[in-house]
Amino acid sequence: MSLDVRESVQLAPLTTLGVGGPARYFAEVDGEAAVVEAFRFAEARGVPLFVLGGGSNLLIADRGVDALVLRVRVRGIELLRGRGEDGGAGAGDGGEAGRALVRAGAGEAWDDLVARSVVEGWAGVECLSGIPGDVGATPIQNVGAYGQEVAETIVEVRAIDRATGVAAVLSGADCGFGYRDSRFKRAWRGRYVITAVTFALRPGGAATARYPELQRALAAPAGGAAPPLGEVRSAVIALRRGKSMVLDPADENRRSAGSFFMNPTLAPGAAAAVIARIEAAGVLAPGEAIPRYPADGGRVKLSAAWLIERAGFAKGTRHGAAGISTRHTLALVNRGGATAEELLGLARRVRRGVLDRFGVALSAEPDLVGFAPGEIDDLVSGAHL
Repeated sequence: MSLDVRESVQLAPLTTLGVGGPARYFAEVDGEAAVVEAFRFAEARGVPLFVLGGGSNLLIADRGVDALVLRVRVRGIELLRGRGEDGGAGAGDGGEAGRALVRAGAGEAWDDLVARSVVEGWAGVECLSGIPGDVGATPIQNVGAYGQEVAETIVEVRAIDRATGVAAVLSGADCGFGYRDSRFKRAWRGRYVITAVTFALRPGGAATARYPELQRALAAPAGGAAPPLGEVRSAVIALRRGKSMVLDPADENRRSAGSFFMNPTLAPGAAAAVIARIEAAGVLAPGEAIPRYPADGGRVKLSAAWLIERAGFAKGTRHGAAGISTRHTLALVNRGGATAEELLGLARRVRRGVLDRFGVALSAEPDLVGFAPGEIDDLVSGAHL
């Protein structure tokens, strides 16, 4: 097999933001042997290797990426019948009995897998409808929305180890999933290239409708009968569309990376101090409650979108050709011809405003690629200060 490598390929058209410079080298691969060949190519030329998925959670530097940018196009959705291996994070205490083990290639579009699952009656990912990007990116970010995360259903991840060129099968339990986090972002960062993900879904299972906003959209009371999977999928897509969080060529906010900031999670004491500071700031309407939710480890999750709005950043705020979405303050958008520097400038304005007003430092959610060391440290290390 011969790897087809091109030089100086523009990456902006391959991202949902439509921003960024070229890749020094670029290749697409549709099998594991080609992935190993790409490792050898990058090593021989002394350049890093960067895996590009669907380009939906990504901001690329204006200078581009001095690397081999690899687009993994491994396809296929397969129902693994009769397999009874012990599960990972999503397998539950009862193993795989009564579950549909579904393996999807890393290059499959995520929403195609969700749509197939809903049609087949496989419950477990219906609330993740309408999310752009590829299957291979979902374990890295522990993609989640409307009360579900992929951590609940991922049984195993198949990946090629860059050090050895050998395929490894990693259990969901070993992936270290957390809120928008996994070992792929930390201890395993740069080590593996994901080629397939196996999910344990529930044939004929009840839909998940525990997120308050989704419950309201479904008119489904907490503790009531679960609505059909298709109804949940339609409601989630409608909610996302109302926030310009689906890919729609006619939407003025279409060029975005989705949520640009993660919701901050704070230790109880820090959360109490922030809440007191918000109450003292005079930004609450009469009777208004501060949005807060329980998080892992007894921590408290606050709404980044709410904090941004209360810090004085309205929907539609502009910064050159970059702006805040007119529908959702958590999304930064390219209004046409925006640069990565303009988007980072707007992100810093927002982050500084929230920090100064409420003492919370927001962290960027998208991968920031091609930037020099130290250039983006302030955006990727959010904390309560």
